Amino acid sequence: MGWSENVNGLQHIGIPTENIKAAVEFYQKLGFQTALQTENEGIQVYFMRFGNLTLEIYETDRQAGCDGAINHIAIDVKDIEKAFADAVKDGMKILEEITYLPYWAHGIKYFIVEGPSRERVEFAQYL
Repeated sequence: MGWSENVNGLQHIGIPTENIKAAVEFYQKLGFQTALQTENEGIQVYFMRFGNLTLEIYETDRQAGCDGAINHIAIDVKDIEKAFADAVKDGMKILEEITYLPYWAHGIKYFIVEGPSRERVEFAQYL
């Protein structure tokens, strides 16, 4: 199975914010609804959806409040282990190895690579 057979499409876009309440209210005004509210190591995380677009908004002072403050794009995959093996085989720079988070009904697994312009690209699988 190659990349084209393993990728489902865009999963979410990660946006850091210094004010989670203001960010959630802003996106609600645009029509986004809260799909999941959770916490990761004490950090508030909201997944906001509008149609098939999902934003992961989380409170942090790192990278928030500056031009281009999108932390990552996440690509939805069918098989996270296969995607990781392909990333290694293709010589991608791994920033974070496969990690589990207890988000959604059964959790997710993800890993992050660095793109050619130092962008963070996350590959994620709903479990």
